[in-house]
Amino acid sequence: MADELTPETPEEEQPKKTHKQRKNGLYPGVSDELAENMRSGWADTELHGLEPIAQAAHTAARRAALSARFPGERLVVPAGRLKIRSNDTEYPFRASTEYAYLTGDQTENGVLVLEPTTDGHTATVYLLPRSDRENGEFWLSGQGELWVGRRHSLTEAEHLLGIPAKDVRTLPEELAEATGPVRTVRGHDSVIEAALTDKVTKERDEELRVYLSEARAVKDEFEIGELQKAVDSTVRGFEDVVKVLDKAEATSERYIEGTFFLRARVEGNDVGYGTIAAAGPHACTLHWVRNDGPVRSGELLLLDAGVETHTLYTADVTRTLPVNGRYSEIQRKIYDAVYESQEAGIAAVKPGAKFRDFHDASQHVLAEKLVEWGLLEGPVERVLELGLQRRWTLHGTGHMLGMDVHDCAAARTEAYVDGTLEPGMCLTVEPGLYFQADDLTVPEEYRGIGVRIEDDILVTEDGNRNLSAGLPRRSDEVEAWMARLKG
Repeated sequence: MADELTPETPEEEQPKKTHKQRKNGLYPGVSDELAENMRSGWADTELHGLEPIAQAAHTAARRAALSARFPGERLVVPAGRLKIRSNDTEYPFRASTEYAYLTGDQTENGVLVLEPTTDGHTATVYLLPRSDRENGEFWLSGQGELWVGRRHSLTEAEHLLGIPAKDVRTLPEELAEATGPVRTVRGHDSVIEAALTDKVTKERDEELRVYLSEARAVKDEFEIGELQKAVDSTVRGFEDVVKVLDKAEATSERYIEGTFFLRARVEGNDVGYGTIAAAGPHACTLHWVRNDGPVRSGELLLLDAGVETHTLYTADVTRTLPVNGRYSEIQRKIYDAVYESQEAGIAAVKPGAKFRDFHDASQHVLAEKLVEWGLLEGPVERVLELGLQRRWTLHGTGHMLGMDVHDCAAARTEAYVDGTLEPGMCLTVEPGLYFQADDLTVPEEYRGIGVRIEDDILVTEDGNRNLSAGLPRRSDEVEAWMARLKG
């Protein structure tokens, strides 16, 4: 990685005329002659004839709904800033979900501002313009164009997003001088929050965050298409993994993680969350993301992974696969119980149903199995009332899905888990059974076996559609699918 001249100071906070020398940099400075040379001789690269991004009409409708919900108030929604990973290296930037949902833009430091008018709001997106050629930041700044790549000009951004664009470096001062009621989405941009510190309240800001969370519950046509793209790429990623299980056996779970990541980066933006590549007893750890354990023939692999599209919609799919392609008798017994539970849960997903219905249906089946196997004393209703099945089921049976893997997380309880399903909602159905390796309350043959099956389910007008139906679920179908892929 090259050693740039400037320190970690954000570009918009650096002096307009000078750029501070990096400590221990190899060049002592910039001569006047070099500075003059770098200012000239560059072609005009402004892009013309740009068409709006695919979701521009949808983001406009979302802003209109937001405007109607908070009339007469200034609304400030930041994208966020780069976060330091170590010293002078940053994590890859991921725009805040609220900002991307309302604009379609994904650039760091961006801020959407809705200014109140007599009949609604005027929207403006504040962005970093192209890095300055005149003062040298384009080649001297660590976030300059020659270091991290070209940004869109403000004019280009206006054409792409369908929103007037201004220089974000002027925004903190403008907000500091603003009057009237203001709300912002907190937790993404400390500079913006500092400018608004005496103008906002936690309670009012939380109302804005809750509204934007609930607004994402019902997906529009564009969003459903993006979720299907994410799932389709994820299906291919699972196929990739099955084809290289022999290499994973020779190395570790990391080979599985890396294989899936390749598909995510080639076809999408990234993985939507840390891949869980849990082999053997690691499958009993719900969020096993260390992925540093062995992969052994005769054991199960629980792969929970999802591709995130370029527009930031993610899939969330889990399959529990026999590493050698065949379930043992006890593995099949547990797997088939989870499959039966998932079938009951999926059948309960339909418009007008309570959100909790699919969870209750899945848990009922698992409780029945645990009583049938002699692991719990019935009746089943008593088990469910006391939650005794949770020793081995552990988690809820699903969640909303969208731009966040656990989408709509800030929604009110009455609008989410105590709410009613509507067409356009997308959720996961993911029951599981997990028998820890050190659990002395179960027969030894159960210990160290963890099974989860997860699919992404869209609520439709007449029921539901399994977006991830391209991956087999029934145990015999899984075995046949793996055999075909392994050739």
